[in-house]
Amino acid sequence: MPLLNKVRPHNAVPDNALTRLRAALTAFFALDGFVFAGWVVRIPAVKHQTHASTGALGLALLGVSAGAVVTMTLTGRLCRRYGSHPVTVVCAVLLSLSVALPPLTHSAWALGAVLLVFGAAYGGINVAFNSAAVDLVAALRRPIMPSFHAAFSLGGMVGAGVGGFVAGHLTPTRHLLCLTVIGLLVTAVAGRTLLRQPPPRPAERAQDRSEPPHPRRLDGRTRGVVVVLGLIALCTAYGEGAMADWGALHFQQDLGASPGVAAAGYSCFALAMTVGRLTGSTLLQRLGRTRTIVAGGSTAAAGMLLGCLAPSVWAALLGFAVTGVGLANLFPVAVERAGALAGPSGVAVASTLGYGGMLVGPPAIGFMADWLSLPAALTSVAVLAAVAAAVGFTTRRSTGG
Repeated sequence: MPLLNKVRPHNAVPDNALTRLRAALTAFFALDGFVFAGWVVRIPAVKHQTHASTGALGLALLGVSAGAVVTMTLTGRLCRRYGSHPVTVVCAVLLSLSVALPPLTHSAWALGAVLLVFGAAYGGINVAFNSAAVDLVAALRRPIMPSFHAAFSLGGMVGAGVGGFVAGHLTPTRHLLCLTVIGLLVTAVAGRTLLRQPPPRPAERAQDRSEPPHPRRLDGRTRGVVVVLGLIALCTAYGEGAMADWGALHFQQDLGASPGVAAAGYSCFALAMTVGRLTGSTLLQRLGRTRTIVAGGSTAAAGMLLGCLAPSVWAALLGFAVTGVGLANLFPVAVERAGALAGPSGVAVASTLGYGGMLVGPPAIGFMADWLSLPAALTSVAVLAAVAAAVGFTTRRSTGG
């Protein structure tokens, strides 16, 4: 017997529409990782082409981080005004187009200028699709945020692998132009779903027509909670940046590993992080946010101490893998909760702090390595992972753990 004039108990958006929306957002997360990794593996070739010194290249590469951090707050406002779905599509187009620009430059200054544009698109799409993912998580009432970040990690692994394979066959110009074409094709297909469907409203609010459709703005108390969540994201991103930039050098310089084994160190970390994120939804359902943060931070701290202080290469590889598992879900959980509390503004604040940690981490490790040693400097990753666990535990009530 059909139910007439009955209130539907679930979200007003059909389940198949939510499934399509999840697939589209997953595609954008994967595309982001794929494009960024494709650019990263061609940095040495672009350095040679621009005749940039190491110092000049370092300054040029800061353009990516600077462009991302500056754009994130602005993107939060754009998402509030125009919606996270259209902003995601626009930023994806800009990211796909701008990745083709670096090999067209012939000086470090020009490279820095185009990387500002690339970084702006990268930062913008991260805020936009994380905001869209927060809406979907609330609508589904399932902690699926880690699965989106797992797609980003998988996209990065594929992008780096493909980039390494074609490096001997394609020039940077042709390779990155291929990334542009792939990016625009993915955006055309996945973007159609985003543009046709507005962000879903949380299931428990779907019938409340008196509630405005716009996310809440940041008040003083909410801003404080979001900043705390951003601090957890910062501690996580600090570790990710440090592992990416200094992990291989630690294996070669301090443990005497071959270049191949040194590269495997970061691969172990990245693979473990991907696996951790693929299982993150199940972990969140069983443990909740606070326990996931505390367990993840504690695990990462122990793993990093093993990874940077162990005298054996194999013990260090194990430590890097344990660190990846521990850090895997801290950033997604922090960003998801910040978005649930304050919408795109919360995502923007937490993401800005998080990527600020990725910006500060590598040079901070370098300075500490000069004063002490690289293994001692890498212990700061363990310290900040422990800080993230402590912050997550002490603020469990205010953050809704």
